[in-house]
Amino acid sequence: MSDPRDRATSTPPPTLGEGCVRRYDPDELSEDNGTDFPGAEELWRKVQEEEQINKKAP
Repeated sequence: MSDPRDRATSTPPPTLGEGCVRRYDPDELSEDNGTDFPGAEELWRKVQEEEQINKKAP
């Protein structure tokens, strides 16, 4: 940046829909979007198992 007052900015990826159904356009997402969360799949599986157990309990 040649101008010291220039600020780095980021912009979200394009979205689809409006209001409550607004979401990121999956066709526009790349490896550069998102975060690194290697335990996400395991955490999701655990949450789903706990929900199933809670549904069975009276």
